[in-house]
Amino acid sequence: MNRIESLTIESVGATPMTAFETVRQRVAAAPRRWLVTGVAGFIGSNLLELLLQCGQTVIGLDNFSTGSRQNLEDVRRSVGSERWAQFTFIEGDIAVPGDCAKACAGVDTVLHQAALGSVPRSIADPQATNRSNIDGFLNMLVAARSAKLKRFVYASSGAVYGDHPGLPKVEEAIGRPLSPYAVTKCVNELYAEVFGKTYGMECVGLRYFNVFGRRQSPEGPYAAVIPIWVANLLGGKACMVNGDGQTSRDFCYIDNVLQANLLAATIDHPEAVNTVYNIAVGERTTLLDLYRMIRDRLQGARPDLRGVEPHFGPFRPGDVRHSQADIMKAKRLLGYAPSHTVAQGLDAAIPWYGSRPRA
Repeated sequence: MNRIESLTIESVGATPMTAFETVRQRVAAAPRRWLVTGVAGFIGSNLLELLLQCGQTVIGLDNFSTGSRQNLEDVRRSVGSERWAQFTFIEGDIAVPGDCAKACAGVDTVLHQAALGSVPRSIADPQATNRSNIDGFLNMLVAARSAKLKRFVYASSGAVYGDHPGLPKVEEAIGRPLSPYAVTKCVNELYAEVFGKTYGMECVGLRYFNVFGRRQSPEGPYAAVIPIWVANLLGGKACMVNGDGQTSRDFCYIDNVLQANLLAATIDHPEAVNTVYNIAVGERTTLLDLYRMIRDRLQGARPDLRGVEPHFGPFRPGDVRHSQADIMKAKRLLGYAPSHTVAQGLDAAIPWYGSRPRA
């Protein structure tokens, strides 16, 4: 039985379980202590919810620079008081070594999500991005090493592909970075590789591609495009497309990312650790097509949106023209199988976005 076959065990009288379903059962049967950094953020709070639903003990670290207390409150309501009691929150900063050491004490596995995201933010303030994404990342690696943690799963980004023209993007072929944010993620991967070789840590990097879904905020100057467009369309505001609308991305729903983290944290095959994976759907969607998919899904509640087109502005500095991931490596070594296409992700996400209070 090979490593992927071992992850898809067929129950008697039932359809085969996916690798993710199998791993969820295994994790629930053998609870451990997890650290989620950036736990109050979009991805971090969803990871917290998943782990608590699986009966795990979770330590969370966040300084609320981009995360929110409301995200944690949403998780508390979702999981209930009994499971919420398994969560311990530490308000702290990954740029402070002592905070990282405190958070890692007694932990089995780290899911490191804390970072300052956004290409435009990094261009506006490269020093702040460096402090969080490089200094903070190194602090977390050192703390995890000192605490003798074996598995360190971390968020990388499709931004590392930079100016490499090839499509789809394959993990072994990256280009030159196009933004300070991309530089920081390249450095993260180099540090993780060195810590694996030098200290025997098991580091797994997940190159996220344009993640969207519940708890992703439409607010602030660096908010992501999907929640912004949903909020604008529902609020009667114009939507802005950067460039000519033909820029394309591999948009990835949050549940795909949750799956990848749990698989990366628990895979036990040597070939599957101390490496990086593309986490996406493997499809390309242009910004104009994305806008129309969102608009069309909102027309049931807002018939007046029929035929409404976006405005067009300049291309953003530091943005790549096209992005699409090759996800075969994650499929082969992790058993990753995206549960949601872009369309399915929008079907799930838009009702959540629409239920949020609007300014």
